[in-house]
Amino acid sequence: MHSFFQSFIEIVPATIAYIFSFIVFLTGIVIFFEKRNPSQTVAWLLILLVFPVVGFVLYFFFGNNIRKRALFKRMKLDNGPIDCYQLVQSQKERVKQKLLFCCDEYTDVKHKLINLLLNNSKSPFTHNNKSEVLTCGDDAFNSKIEAMENAKHHIHLEYFIVKDDNLGNKIKNILIKKAKEGVKVRFIYDGLGGFGLGRKFLKDLIDAGVQIRPFLPIRIPFFNSEFNHRNHRKILIVDGTVGYLGGLNIGDEYINENPRYPFWRDTHIKIHGEAVYILQNVFLKNWRFITGEVPEGSEYFPKHGKVGQELIQIVPSGPDYDWESIQQAYFSIITSAKYKIYVTTPYLIPDESILMALKTAALSGVEVKIIVPGVPDKKFVYYATCSYFEELIKAGVRIFKYNKGFIHAKVLTVDNVIASIGTANFDNRSFLYNFEINAFCFHPSTVKRLDEDFYDDLKECVEVTLESLENKTLWVRFMESTARLASPLL
Repeated sequence: MHSFFQSFIEIVPATIAYIFSFIVFLTGIVIFFEKRNPSQTVAWLLILLVFPVVGFVLYFFFGNNIRKRALFKRMKLDNGPIDCYQLVQSQKERVKQKLLFCCDEYTDVKHKLINLLLNNSKSPFTHNNKSEVLTCGDDAFNSKIEAMENAKHHIHLEYFIVKDDNLGNKIKNILIKKAKEGVKVRFIYDGLGGFGLGRKFLKDLIDAGVQIRPFLPIRIPFFNSEFNHRNHRKILIVDGTVGYLGGLNIGDEYINENPRYPFWRDTHIKIHGEAVYILQNVFLKNWRFITGEVPEGSEYFPKHGKVGQELIQIVPSGPDYDWESIQQAYFSIITSAKYKIYVTTPYLIPDESILMALKTAALSGVEVKIIVPGVPDKKFVYYATCSYFEELIKAGVRIFKYNKGFIHAKVLTVDNVIASIGTANFDNRSFLYNFEINAFCFHPSTVKRLDEDFYDDLKECVEVTLESLENKTLWVRFMESTARLASPLL
């Protein structure tokens, strides 16, 4: 009997090891046949080979496309309250006939981008708009607070990070006040970004009549199939007439009241007009995904009088779309540039297509300037960002580190004619995994204002040179190489 148990104890671990090895092997086969981006495929296979246990767990929770497709199938089939199909089809015909821009040097470039976004995100463009660029948190939140305090019918918020701090409680108190006045308040916060919200914070809102829901809440076990797909959007819609989007979450650091970040540089855009319809549609689509219901009534899509003449295309992206809408738009804009490309991003971790586009543009004589943080908020991600500096600089791209504080703006402008403001970073997480939303603006005044902000930010920057990169320690080089290897997964 003793020898039987001894043999059993010896056999079981070996059997488990063989079974697990077989599962890891099958996982590798699945990854191989998923037809991912080659760099992602290689990264996953390498992690499985070197760290099989860790690699299998990471893939199960973060990389499994089959689970992703099943999770968001219902959301993918939902067009939201406004079915834009007919509108998009008619707009495609207008673009095909080049009816939008007359006597414009960039007619072809603009039509190309607009048509791309009509096809890959099914996002219609709107003309009757007026926008305002809001630089930094104080300006943005002062404007948001004023809009919410003047709300008559509804307030819709959708945020990645919400904190139970001074700013968070200020927003909470406004929402409570408006809900008690009869304004319908709906609040979506990301399950991970709002994970630390206290029970009292949520209870106060719920007791006042605020409908607040987490997007893909984090449950036990902590890691699950939903963990990798976060709602990174920052949206506010008031009465269906005014909308906001950009880089600002709800927390003290975003208004320079967190000692860790003495200055936080960010960009938001405020929009009056018909583009707010698209923002509203995106919000209500997510609300239906979370709650199973969609509010009805013309008040959510009120008629707009003559507001302005700005052409704006609101573009959502995420795992519920067939295409990487914003990434493709960035690629199209960069490769179409004739004179200059200005990028501001907190995380510069481009995939091969965006990296090649940036280098090719610079080598072609286009002025390419990129502003990134000089002080990181996420060290490992910062190492990955720095790993791209040398090859970009050698191609002629000029990179600047912002040292006044932390720069979190997500802005791209090209040739004084096209601008993108929104939530998407220049990294794989934004391009492939997260729910994002950007406003693509074609009005000269908006692009000019963003370029002026870029020039002002350059005054607070130090340019990265090849000489400065030669002094890296062996440890820094090792960390950059490691982070670069993992960059397709970040």
